[in-house]
Amino acid sequence: MKIISVTKLNRFAKQVLESEIGQVWVSGEISNFTRAASGHWYFTLKDQGAQVRTAMFKGANQSVSFMPKQGDKVIVRANISLYEARGDYQLIAIKMEPEGVGQLKQAFEALKLQLQDEGLFSQDNKQTLPKVVKKIGLVTSATGAAVHDILHVLQRRNPAVEVILYPSMVQGEGAALTIVSQIEKANQRNEVDVLVVGRGGGSLEDLWPFNEEIVARAIFASALPTVSAVGHEVDVTIADFVADLRAATPSAAAELLSEDKQNLQHSINQLKRRLMNSLLQQLDSKRSVANSSASRLQAQHPQKLVQKQAQSFDYLYSRFLQQHPNKSIKKQHQNLDYLIQRLNAQQPNTRIKQTHSKLNELTQRLHQSMNNKLIADKREQSLLNQKMAQTSPLAHIQTAQKHIDAQLNNLEKLTSQQITLKRHALASVSDVLNTVSPLATLARGYSITMQNDTVVKSTDAIKIGDNILSKLVDGDVNSKVLSVSKKG
Repeated sequence: MKIISVTKLNRFAKQVLESEIGQVWVSGEISNFTRAASGHWYFTLKDQGAQVRTAMFKGANQSVSFMPKQGDKVIVRANISLYEARGDYQLIAIKMEPEGVGQLKQAFEALKLQLQDEGLFSQDNKQTLPKVVKKIGLVTSATGAAVHDILHVLQRRNPAVEVILYPSMVQGEGAALTIVSQIEKANQRNEVDVLVVGRGGGSLEDLWPFNEEIVARAIFASALPTVSAVGHEVDVTIADFVADLRAATPSAAAELLSEDKQNLQHSINQLKRRLMNSLLQQLDSKRSVANSSASRLQAQHPQKLVQKQAQSFDYLYSRFLQQHPNKSIKKQHQNLDYLIQRLNAQQPNTRIKQTHSKLNELTQRLHQSMNNKLIADKREQSLLNQKMAQTSPLAHIQTAQKHIDAQLNNLEKLTSQQITLKRHALASVSDVLNTVSPLATLARGYSITMQNDTVVKSTDAIKIGDNILSKLVDGDVNSKVLSVSKKG
């Protein structure tokens, strides 16, 4: 018979428990909870049929997001061990969660894995959002913060974007069914460019409808591009993985889907500048052609031709007089008659009329081209103005203005009452301040000496050559230090 000690027996039992069973998840109710001075937690985990001692050391319990108490139902991830000194087997907890949250997380991971295997998260199945969004569909609570946040962002960035609300429950029993119903309704009506599905922040239980399988499949089946905007930036739901685009918050979704009105105005201004530059370039081109034609016309002016012919005549007549005047008079007369005939053939009036006619034709063509361009540009500008008028936020602005006017009236009444109260309070405080005011001290003949906007309190703060400023009751005096003397 092999005989072993109790210590060795317990040690052997501990090794068997730790090696054969290892780490487990255990659910139960906390009782006899004790927080030691060392920071370690000791408690009993029990259910209706049994209980087990549990320890959670300081390094592990620092990651627990809540403080356990008597009666809490929790899920504990722990290693099975044995406390050798008493021979009691126990759990060494390394993680703890509320029982409901733990089950939700397990369900979340299981559904996430299932849908991922089916391809619902694949980028190949995601739609591309339109570049210009004019209408946004919003599936959320009509009274929730998400509606307010989205409308506030759109009012600031681009009031022309229209929002159509498909009101639904966003938490509690039946919320998932209403979300699915509104997604299907939005697709049937097909009146928006993109569909935003979401809500404001909350606990895991509050956000759970967006982790339901029916919601995920409704988003996946949507023919409209979808944007998931659930909770805060750290919150992640199944809807975020299935949607075509995930926004961290409802406000972020509005930022992603709206183009800043300043950018639109900038684009319009650029188009105007391009139109003006194009017109100026065409005018410069036509002006250059006109100047070139005028230069060519000036070069071929009939007066210059007459002058040239007259100069040739004078030259020939001079030669005629110098070379044998008696013998060549007849020949020179013939040449003179020939030149006169040629001169008559090139009548300046005819050339002038032809040139004027061509110039008038070019001028008319230039004016016609410019008029056609201006008419086309005005037509395009009119179309742009009509589009701007159709998307004008004037009606919304007028409604908001009436609301603002009513609020201003109430504000004026309240402000008037507050001003009256504050005026009385200010009068009493002013009386007190006047008694201790430095101006009263200055009025009695004193002054304040400052250097670089700092009050000089000691001769140690200044030296010879420094510039100082003395404030009197009726003005300032700038001085330069010539000497410094201390008391004593």
